[in-house]
Amino acid sequence: MEYTLLIGDRSYSSWSLRGWLPFAAFDIPVRVQSNILYRAAFADDLAAFAPGLRSVPALKTPQGGLLTDSIAIAWHLAEAFPDRGLLPLEPAQRAMAQSLIAEMHSGFGALRSACPMNLRNAWAGFTPSAAVLADLARIEAIWATARDRAEGPFLFGAYTLADVFYAPVAMRIAGYGLPVSDRAQAYVAAHLNHPPLRQWRALGLSDGPEQPTYEMGLPRLPFPITPPEM
Repeated sequence: MEYTLLIGDRSYSSWSLRGWLPFAAFDIPVRVQSNILYRAAFADDLAAFAPGLRSVPALKTPQGGLLTDSIAIAWHLAEAFPDRGLLPLEPAQRAMAQSLIAEMHSGFGALRSACPMNLRNAWAGFTPSAAVLADLARIEAIWATARDRAEGPFLFGAYTLADVFYAPVAMRIAGYGLPVSDRAQAYVAAHLNHPPLRQWRALGLSDGPEQPTYEMGLPRLPFPITPPEM
């Protein structure tokens, strides 16, 4: 038996990215089923995976359980694989990581609404609102606090679930050219160079046609990420 993960378009579904990254980053086997957001058959695909399912990602466990939220998937995997380093071992850092994950899961609505994740291209000339700038200021503050003791490129040095949850934020900063400090840009660069994320982005280019929902009406730029090594 194995894990089975249902996701949406890789280029656009930030929550699907959060559901998939723990498997790729921590070498946990999973079978992936993908579908396309907004098409007529999307609801049917969800219902075929699990009755009553209304969103992605969703995960079937080897024991027959069903997890229908990215944070539930994260907590389950941290518990199921305590030796993989999904969360920091030091208690205070572990608590901080859990808090950062929860804040990302429930917050930063202005940033998420104004800057939908789009890994197919970047945008030139985006002007962030005051609310988006406020979200960015809070994100920079918590990133800086976490990285004060880090001995590596990620929030707690080594890659953890906290980085999983902030990966789509880093992609928004890169894709919309959002104004952040050099220190925050270095953290964004660590995500852009992370092999699992590069693999995800490459797979997304073949998911299907572009989704017009994500058109910003701005000049397009190449997305600033290199293809994965083959």
